[in-house]
Amino acid sequence: MAKRKAPTLAQPSAGMKVVAKNRRARHDYEILEVREAGIALVGTEVKSLREGHIQLKDSYARIEAGELWLVGVHVSPYAQADGFGGHDPERRRKLLLHRREIVELANRVALEALTLVPLSVYFKEGKAKVELGLAKGRKRYDKRDAIATRDADRDAERALARRNRGDGREDRRRP
Repeated sequence: MAKRKAPTLAQPSAGMKVVAKNRRARHDYEILEVREAGIALVGTEVKSLREGHIQLKDSYARIEAGELWLVGVHVSPYAQADGFGGHDPERRRKLLLHRREIVELANRVALEALTLVPLSVYFKEGKAKVELGLAKGRKRYDKRDAIATRDADRDAERALARRNRGDGREDRRRP
């Protein structure tokens, strides 16, 4: 049985700068589909993002009144913006997607009991983007099973590499 990797968007290219990743999301959820969305930000948030001052822990996306909102993301205030022009670090941020995409996501979330979680935040051609994952929660035993499968695959890859290398290491390690 072939291993099914979690879906991702294109790998970071020359015009892409990854600011933050939510590694915990891939552990806690099974990612079924990935979408890219723009983020509506104020000026000091953009400057803070460029410095990498963002936390995606315990964040999620919610659809309310036909709009998509990012909730629970902490963007630290920009250090040089004293008082005037500052922003609330915990405010909800609007995500930018086409109407039909929002409707499709809303239907899937409602019918299949799925969750929208941010997987990463990055700049693409100067614009802030978020990688949203349509996810299904994992139970504790599912997490252990995923870890065991990953470890077994890693061991198999190592054994194949040793065998193909032909340096005789496989003879030295006998269980």
